[in-house]
This record gives sequence, C-alpha cells and structure tokens, in this order.
Amino acid sequence: MFDIVGLGELLIDFTPAGVSSAGNPQFQQNPGGAPPNVLAAAVRLGGKGAFIGMVGQDQFGYFLKDVLDKNAINAEGLGFTDKANTTLAFVHLKEDGDRDFSFYRNPGADMMLSTDDVPYDIIDKSTIFHFGSLSMTADPSKTATLEAVKYAKAKGKIISYDPNWRPPLWESDAHAKEGMELGLEYADIIKVSEEELLFLTGEEDLEKGSKILMDKGIKLVVVTLGAEGCFICCNDGTVSMPTHKTNVVDTTGCGDAFMGTTLYFISQMKNSLQDITLDAMKKVVTYANAAGSLCATQKGGIPAMPTLQEVEALIESAPEFSLD
Repeated sequence: MFDIVGLGELLIDFTPAGVSSAGNPQFQQNPGGAPPNVLAAAVRLGGKGAFIGMVGQDQFGYFLKDVLDKNAINAEGLGFTDKANTTLAFVHLKEDGDRDFSFYRNPGADMMLSTDDVPYDIIDKSTIFHFGSLSMTADPSKTATLEAVKYAKAKGKIISYDPNWRPPLWESDAHAKEGMELGLEYADIIKVSEEELLFLTGEEDLEKGSKILMDKGIKLVVVTLGAEGCFICCNDGTVSMPTHKTNVVDTTGCGDAFMGTTLYFISQMKNSLQDITLDAMKKVVTYANAAGSLCATQKGGIPAMPTLQEVEALIESAPEFSLD
C-alpha cells in the first residue's frame, strides 16, 4: 500500500550554481517536477509513495529513474518514451530566493503519458491520489490525467490537486484557467498560492476565495503565503498560520515540501477528511510550514526535502511553534 500516489511531470531543474572562470552563469542538474517533489517530501518523513509519469529515453530520463529509486519512491509507473526528450526547466533565482522558469517542453516526454500507460493497479493501492495542472496542458497526458483522477475518485481515494500555474506552458491565460478548473471538479484537497487563488476565483480576499473553492465540493483549501505562512480553510473554520524566518537560498520545491508533509499526516489520520478539525489541521500545518522553511535553505527540489527529525528539531527550536 502507498500513502500517496502522484501522477504528473518528472523533469530536470537546472538551478544556478555560480559562474565560470569566464564569468558565465553555471547551472546544476537537479531532479524536479511538483508531484515527485511531493512524494519525496512524504517519503522523507516516513511515508510510502509511488509515481506515475513519463520521461525520455535519454540520459536525463535514466537519471530521474535513478533518483526515484534512491529516494525510495516506487517507480513501477514510470515509463520511457522515444517520442520526446525529457523536459528541462532552467530556474532563474531572484535576490529574495524566489524564482522564474524557462521550460524546454514543446513537447516534453512528460506530455506523452497516455491512458494506456497508467497503471491503475498502483492507484488501487493508494490512500491519496495527487496530481497537478501541468499534465493537463495538452494531450495525451491531459486525457490520461483526467481518466486516472476519475478512476481514483470512483475508488474512493482522497484526491489532492495542485493547480500549479506556469503561464509559459499554456497557450493563453484563458486556456490555463479552463484547464486548471478541470481539476477542481474532483479535488478533495487543494493547495494554491495567492496568485493562483486570484486567478481561479477572481478574489483577493483569502477567506472569500477559499469559500468559493469549498463550494465546489473541496474539503480542504490551503493557501500558501511564502514567508507569511499559510491560510487554512476546512469545514471546521479558517485560520492563518505563520511560518519560520529562515535564510532563503532557493524556494524551488518549498510548496511541494509543504504539500507532501500535509498529505503524509492526513494519510495517517483515522477520521475522514470531511470531519477534520481546525485544531488537527493546525498541528499538520505546523509540520508543513517547518518542512517548507527547511526546503528553502537548500538548492533544488527533491534533494532539499527534510527528514522528520529535521522538521521536529526546527519546531522545537522555536517556542512560538510549540505543539504542546
């Protein structure tokens, strides 16, 4: 059995690594992609995860398969295609540690996942099925993603959705909104940034925007606020949660560290998501905020995911985040 099964993009992040002797920017090859980042975060805490996706039959694809294996993420659902190369993303860091992306994905191997490639038996073994919007930018991965989500929903799995808005990967904002909204029809849990909340709901007010999403049948909405922490909305109420002040090196994967931690603890709960209390979510998010903060102190996504011991140590070092 798996706590979380994730489907979507697995790619290479080239992150800044100083300059050469000639003064030219250098980049370091790191594994990337939001769904595998989420799985890595959960597994690092002690969970079990499996990935479904597609990479190219190239050195990058084989590198990524090796990364999944080394990080104890089940890779039986990973396929290799000769129809496109493994997707590449160059990360450009700003002074505050935030980032922009340049994608080489027209098409990319992650977009080649078809319905015939999806191992539904792996979904059967999951507690939570997690997916994002990037696999819905174009077919065949769009149809494959939606069919997998429908299957998971019909099997009674908890559906987690990340409408990860990357404007360069969509034909237009209108196309992006249409595609991203498809995932809202099936989601039980959703994580959005302030920008994504505004884009999807037209609301800047966190409570109003979250309620719009809850009215669609979503049971838990988490709005990540960067250095300000997050905002939680569930059936039991709403609350804002601060996070740790930290020396930010690279924010790549921080939201995924947050999400993976959240999903891991939810997968361990005996109560249904419908009945989750605000107090229970405060405890979960205390861990999730710490995981995201620790991730920001390292470069890369998967390599930066913290262990449970590291998360607990950070919480214990800051009395204001005490769980007592």
